Amino acid sequence: MRKRFTLQEYKEGVLSGDRTKLSQAITLAESSLETDFAMAADLVQEVLSFTGNSIRIGITGVPGVGKSTFIEAFGQLLVDSGKSVAVLAVDPSSQKTKGSILGDKTRMEKLAGDKRAFIRPSPTGSTLGGVSSKTREAMLLCEAAGFDVILIETVGVGQSETAVKSMVDFFLLLMLAGAGDELQGIKKGIMEMADGVVIHKADGDNIANAKRAKSSYENALHLFPLGESNWSTPVITASSLTKEGLNDSWEMIEKYKGQMQRSGFWELNRAKQRLSWLDENLQFLLGKLFLEDQQVQNILTQNRKRVENGELSPLALARDLIHTFLRSK
Repeated sequence: MRKRFTLQEYKEGVLSGDRTKLSQAITLAESSLETDFAMAADLVQEVLSFTGNSIRIGITGVPGVGKSTFIEAFGQLLVDSGKSVAVLAVDPSSQKTKGSILGDKTRMEKLAGDKRAFIRPSPTGSTLGGVSSKTREAMLLCEAAGFDVILIETVGVGQSETAVKSMVDFFLLLMLAGAGDELQGIKKGIMEMADGVVIHKADGDNIANAKRAKSSYENALHLFPLGESNWSTPVITASSLTKEGLNDSWEMIEKYKGQMQRSGFWELNRAKQRLSWLDENLQFLLGKLFLEDQQVQNILTQNRKRVENGELSPLALARDLIHTFLRSK
């Protein structure tokens, strides 16, 4: 059973960098219990002034691209250079069992054993985009604990990666070479969101393929207009096996950070993200309040079968439920 701490104990533990207290604070934030939810909200508010100094990097890519392998090698490079790194690795949850693998510490064994790194797996649940609904809170708690770099690994491309983009400073897209069509499975929207593209597994017999893929992606990206940041997305090749390109990946991110801070886009982007976070919480809390209403639950239970059988329009029932909810308030 999880030990309960006071708000002050959680705060002091997080700010002192206590890994155990940090893990328990994130568990608190992920809890669906009303009492935990309230305390987690208070805790984030208490540590908010100690956040904002980390660089937040989202990492995504097609299945099999080697996200965890890249993150371990990249994270090790960063800690070896004197930085502390927190990895929020979002695990896929089964839609049938609602269970999650939560095996990131096994997949990142070396990095997990480094005292300068902190790896936290979080189940995605039913959240779109492969990002836990509480990833923002976990990220801020890690920042308050003093980590220099926050890496957010997503389940993969195919859902709404906008969720990742809306909470990070730099969005890194990992791609594979030698898989036939060099633009395999990638939607234009995801390419447009990327701040940097890394052709991964560029080693051995795949080096020539990686170079060809690099040219293909560069040509494709040149067709896209520059985004709000006025940044031209670079494409580099890298290998977690040989470590080639890992330094280039970090230099690309640092160059981006410098350019964005000088232009003022860095803080503008974070301000927009805070408002996005507000909107998400409003939708979540309103939805929670609505679905927990007893009258709404009763009507929903009585009419679910009718919707399932095609006797009642989902829109008609939804409108009826909302009107019932509003009349009860």
